[in-house]
Amino acid sequence: MKETNVKIRFINVLIVLFILSILAFLTAFLFGSSNVSVLELMEVFKNTAPKSTHIIFFNLRLPRALLAFISGGALSICGACLQGVFKNPMANSYVLGVSSGAALGATIAIAFGLDIAFLGFSAVTILAFIVSIIIIFIVYNISKINGRMSTFTLLLSGIAMSSLCSALMYALMIAFRDKMENIVMWSMGSFSSATWEKLYIGAPIMIISSALCLIFSRDLNIMLQGDEASRHLGVNPDATRRNLIIITTIATSSAISISGTIGFVGLIVPHIIRLIIGPDHRKLLLTSFIAGGVFLLICDTLARVILNNQEIPVGVITALIGVPFFLYLLRNGRKAV
Repeated sequence: MKETNVKIRFINVLIVLFILSILAFLTAFLFGSSNVSVLELMEVFKNTAPKSTHIIFFNLRLPRALLAFISGGALSICGACLQGVFKNPMANSYVLGVSSGAALGATIAIAFGLDIAFLGFSAVTILAFIVSIIIIFIVYNISKINGRMSTFTLLLSGIAMSSLCSALMYALMIAFRDKMENIVMWSMGSFSSATWEKLYIGAPIMIISSALCLIFSRDLNIMLQGDEASRHLGVNPDATRRNLIIITTIATSSAISISGTIGFVGLIVPHIIRLIIGPDHRKLLLTSFIAGGVFLLICDTLARVILNNQEIPVGVITALIGVPFFLYLLRNGRKAV
């Protein structure tokens, strides 16, 4: 009976998320610096809309909305995975240094005015991705003790490397004061530079990485029982952790390198979904992806419309929502202790 109720709740959550996804996309299409009416949107689908409306929809809003949704989904599912891997409600890719590494890479590109491009990606995007991968490689190798990964050392080395990257980033900002505004704006995250080229390259990486995370859902459920029990049940916890860290790093690095640093998506969304449907990763990961996409798409729309004729970084919106929730988690954690 209990299992039936859980299954019904899961189906209901999927239905609600599907409806919210449609509403979020419609809102993203209709509102912005130039509002589009529902009638004009229907004309776009009929291919009878004016050229200006056609350009706004296909060249600006559609790729941006898709990229925001997929990025939010990838960040959320990665957060859910890492929270399961480390059995820590605060765990996410940012703790491991991925975010700071990407920010440092972008800062280097902006500060030195690097003007290279590859497959439609600027030097900022390319260096953000490369440096974030290098940082997680360093963190992972530092955490290996006698050939096995230490979770405690991994988290500590991640925090240490994040601090180092932040210090180097601030040093560059001081040395290149004229570029400081651009660096700060990038570090707060935005989808204003979203293009079809970025979507074609970035989206498959994030979608494939998210699908690979789903494959490990059963292993994550087993690992909740502890490493010793996992080995008895045929799951290698060390290999699973290593694989998921690699997968989530690639997904998160792709999202951050395209949009900039966007925090708290991988922290708050999985928690909300876990409270609703429970800790079963077979259900949690899928719903986290959809919910994360809806959440970030709504935040991006708010970032475009809150101020008249001025867009604010989407990271500001996610932080305004995420910080109170983060403090709530900390408070509850202290009560539990």
